[in-house]
Amino acid sequence: MSNLDWIILIATLSGIIIYGMYKSRTTKNLDGYFLSNRSMPWYLVLLSIMGTQASAITFISAPGQAYTDGMRFVQYYFGLPLAMIVICIFFAPVFRKLKVYTAYEFLENRFDVKTRTLTSGLFLLSRGLSTGISIYAPSIILSSLLGWNIYYTNLVMGGLLIIYTMSGGAKAVAYTQQLQLIIIIGGMFLAGYLVVRLMPANIGFTDALKLAGGQGKMNIITTGVTNNHFDWKDKYNIWSGVIGGFFLALSYFGTDQSQVGRYLTAKSDRESKVGLLMNGLVKVPMQFLILLVGVLVFSFYQYHKAPIYFDESKIVAAKKTPYKDALVELEQKYTADIAKQDVQELNELRTQYKTILKKALPGDDANDTNYIFLRFVVDNLPKGLVGLLIAVIFLAAWGSIAAALNSLASCTVVDFHKKFINKDCTEQKDYNISRWYTFGWGVFCIIVAMFAYNLGNSLIEAVNILGSLFYGVILGIFLVAFWIKHVRGNAVFIAAVISEILIFLIYALNIISFLWLNVIGAFLVIVLSLLLQPILSFSKKN
Repeated sequence: MSNLDWIILIATLSGIIIYGMYKSRTTKNLDGYFLSNRSMPWYLVLLSIMGTQASAITFISAPGQAYTDGMRFVQYYFGLPLAMIVICIFFAPVFRKLKVYTAYEFLENRFDVKTRTLTSGLFLLSRGLSTGISIYAPSIILSSLLGWNIYYTNLVMGGLLIIYTMSGGAKAVAYTQQLQLIIIIGGMFLAGYLVVRLMPANIGFTDALKLAGGQGKMNIITTGVTNNHFDWKDKYNIWSGVIGGFFLALSYFGTDQSQVGRYLTAKSDRESKVGLLMNGLVKVPMQFLILLVGVLVFSFYQYHKAPIYFDESKIVAAKKTPYKDALVELEQKYTADIAKQDVQELNELRTQYKTILKKALPGDDANDTNYIFLRFVVDNLPKGLVGLLIAVIFLAAWGSIAAALNSLASCTVVDFHKKFINKDCTEQKDYNISRWYTFGWGVFCIIVAMFAYNLGNSLIEAVNILGSLFYGVILGIFLVAFWIKHVRGNAVFIAAVISEILIFLIYALNIISFLWLNVIGAFLVIVLSLLLQPILSFSKKN
């Protein structure tokens, strides 16, 4: 990057930090630190919800996902608007009426302590792991730009985020996300515009889309039907998106504290509902546009020389091994074949290149999907704009990870510390211990980031797979709590434990696409609870 890019990057990030610190003045107790004194208007609730979901993973990995697999990933979000309506009717009013700090307090009132503890524990595990992956995403940028080892950049990025979150709590997160999202959305529109501008003079936006469509990248709606049979292992289609996506969104926005905590900050029930409903309207078009940038980048590389491999840092490392000559030979063949425009031959050379990289770097999966958009930005955008778009990705990371760390700390304090360790803390001690738990979870997430190097998927897909392993079971517990009144704590607790084991088994056996795990997990808990309740009631009577 040029000096101008570094100046813009540092100035943008510094401005956001200072703004967040200024806006973070709040009451030094749990209500202030975790829920910003329940004072947020709906538009801040909306921006906070969107900013929490739209992490750096969205802006680094989603364009790469579209580049390699087309637009069909957008179907993943089709169930989200319906989920927002259900949450506004059933979930949000209950949480606000009870004035809970975490969603899991409700479960103790409805069932018992162990069910609350189990559900909160499942959330902490899933959110802690996925936040670690989210820290890894912006670390990729630092690693690529500075040539640092990814482990060092994980430490730097994680350390900055811990300080950022500890200093302000929920209010800083909400107000900074307001600015972050404005800059982020503007930056992505700018990126899409510049991709088209960098095309040959006779190629416009429509031409770029037609070209990508001819290569199968505009597959917005897919049915998942192959040879007259529905493929249950197909990851993204209209059915898995509407049904599986609905259950995933219902669990994520209705039971995941990182999102529940966002709309609990609203100053009224109406403000939280408007924020949720607006999120349902805005999120799908926003994700569509982000994926469309990836499709445009694909079209761009049909007219310009695409790298044989997008992660330069791995190429540098691999060329320090005895496999250097083999890599150079493939690069020369690739350069010679680009003029022929033989897509199949070029793809074969890329595959061979990755195979040699795996040999040169044992234990590396050689997946470069997460580097596609970053490499395009660094190689092709004008000076100054590179720094701005890198800042956009950093801002996305800070907003979502700060909200996640805040929610992890709130659950730990409310559902565990104040429940089992010290029930009678003063407000000041509550505030201080909350900040230390934020620090502790930050350290945990940095450790997870250290192991996120070879996930074998695009980061956006990896995070959603991880969530699907837990969200269905968590949602099932809440659905029983809301709608099946005769089921008690023991039945739902046992059902949840059995269901979670079965979900991991189904995933390990690769029986079905991960989005369906959300549906299966929820129904397993409901059905098993209904079966277990009469057995346990009969046993208790006798």
